[in-house]
Amino acid sequence: MNAYIFPGQGAQFVGMGLELYEKYPIAQELFEKANEILGFSITDIMFEGSAEDLKQTKVTQPAIFLHSVILSKVLGDNFKPDMVAGHSLGEFSALVANGTLNFEDGLKLVSQRALAMQKAYELKPSTMAAVLGLDDEVVERLCEETSGIVVAANYNCPGQLVISGEVEAIESACEKMKEAGARRALVLPVGGAFHSPLMEPAREELASAIENTKFSEPKCPVYQNVTTVAVNDAAEIKKNLISQLTAPVKWTQSVENMVKDGATQFIEVGPGKVLQGLVRKIAKDVESRSAEIAE
Repeated sequence: MNAYIFPGQGAQFVGMGLELYEKYPIAQELFEKANEILGFSITDIMFEGSAEDLKQTKVTQPAIFLHSVILSKVLGDNFKPDMVAGHSLGEFSALVANGTLNFEDGLKLVSQRALAMQKAYELKPSTMAAVLGLDDEVVERLCEETSGIVVAANYNCPGQLVISGEVEAIESACEKMKEAGARRALVLPVGGAFHSPLMEPAREELASAIENTKFSEPKCPVYQNVTTVAVNDAAEIKKNLISQLTAPVKWTQSVENMVKDGATQFIEVGPGKVLQGLVRKIAKDVESRSAEIAE
């Protein structure tokens, strides 16, 4: 069975999507529609902006969403998912790909999500850190033992977790992780403590936008970050999506469940190859590759 997976923030690069825009009329049409919806020319920044411009959350999130979703549309009849999943922001791309959300609503939600996350960060400076080489349970325990707000935020693959929280709490947790034998505990260059309680103001703001958006029955199940199991019910998908900003991304568990349910091939749709790399570390016996357009 084919599992299509969609990347999150961090996969952006200057020039992303340009080839799609130049070669495929449907891509051009959707990119132009996106410029209108967003009220600024995101294509200019994606195609020829600076890496610095592209790093702004309000640009990065819609840019990655657009690259993934438009690529899935260009694939046309070759896009045949039996199941989908997305990492953090990528869950929105997955929900457009499986028909739960339409393109316009998906893009509006992603843009609102990015702005709400930026605002939450400005209220209270916060960050995230990657921890390599420790068991999940050890990382969770050390977070609990650290004063201040710090939680496990992304379960990326065995031995690779990302923690999220207040700047001082993250720095002190990183020291503890190293003492406990972590191969690395490295503060990441991100604008905010995503998937932590510090995103509560953003979660509340986005919740009303999600509530007021039409969710349709999906064409195939989505394995959501929050619950990690197959979901086919539009109301349940909506509920899980609302919880997503303050809950951890359980990527390891989602991939394991997709394999358990019959996934034999994972196809990454969008910029970069990060998720395929994680899949290989989680499930050694499945194939994983980037989506390719048949010429």
